[in-house]
Amino acid sequence: MAKTSEPTIIKKYANRRLYNTGTSTYVTLEDLAVMVKGEEDFVVYDAKTGEDITRSVLTQIIFEQEGKGQNLLPVTFLRQLIRFYGDSMQGLVPSFLEYSMTSLTKEQEKLRSQMSEAFGATAFEAIEDQVKRNTEMFERAMKMFMPFPTGESGGATNSGSEAGAAKKGQTESGDLDDMKRQLEEMQKKINQLSDKS
Repeated sequence: MAKTSEPTIIKKYANRRLYNTGTSTYVTLEDLAVMVKGEEDFVVYDAKTGEDITRSVLTQIIFEQEGKGQNLLPVTFLRQLIRFYGDSMQGLVPSFLEYSMTSLTKEQEKLRSQMSEAFGATAFEAIEDQVKRNTEMFERAMKMFMPFPTGESGGATNSGSEAGAAKKGQTESGDLDDMKRQLEEMQKKINQLSDKS
């Protein structure tokens, strides 16, 4: 189906069947996954209540893909994501993930060709290594925003708390410097790859 400016409306009925109003046919989650991959926008409504259930349907598609052995989401990422529910940082996570995915999508083709030219057969190993470093950097950044590190005892005295806060400030400053250094190194590598193309 051709892309339009308006999203296609999908209705979900009580019998769990999905109806594509654009093509007047019943569709499956697999069909919706194909639409997503084809960049065709759609919105899913509960046929009875009219409630927008797009998020839960997209989550079902991811669940099915993961169940088929196409594991895209690492276990550590899933655990960390679950920890953010109800956390003070919960509001920051969606915009961070959306920004990260948008940036990755924009750069994916350029990145693929440059990685192949630069690293040959080991390109994917280099990407995995970079993803691990980015994940570690993200975790350090999240720890800096959390008011109390996990596992900190609550029975410290006031002077002990002040000493702990000073030590924590030094550690966070060191982590921030380390993150800045890593970002500068990454930017240099990206610039070098861009110059080669």
